[in-house]
Amino acid sequence: MSDLDEPSPTTATVLTSNRQSATVDEVALARLARATLAGEGVLDAELSVSFVEEAEIEDLHVRYMDEPGPTDVLSFPLDDVDEGGTRLLGDVVIAPAVAARNNPLDPEAELRLLLVHGILHLLGYDHEVDAEKAEMWARQERYSGVRAP
Repeated sequence: MSDLDEPSPTTATVLTSNRQSATVDEVALARLARATLAGEGVLDAELSVSFVEEAEIEDLHVRYMDEPGPTDVLSFPLDDVDEGGTRLLGDVVIAPAVAARNNPLDPEAELRLLLVHGILHLLGYDHEVDAEKAEMWARQERYSGVRAP
């Protein structure tokens, strides 16, 4: 894991792990993650983002959500504080191959949307109720530049 595009002391640390074969602009996505966190007022924090193959996300989906098949993004909140006082937010896991199927005309846009979506879940946003969904979708679009269906 590495923190791409070194953060300043006033931005979050984003650790990335790319365990799949599709081309992913990790630097740009780490930058987007930090901008999203900053926009939400989260500065002294650490976030892990993993890009994985379908088999890995399918295993996680079955194991932790008890739902069959691969999904596009999963969030695993930790929300703890390390010994140095840094807030450990948790993990966002994204399957770029699934993202590409979701939006074959612009898979990069889909990756931005999924990353922001996963981060917002770690920060406590949800979309089970219409009012909450509207707020979350507005924030997703603001940060990612992508309108969710």
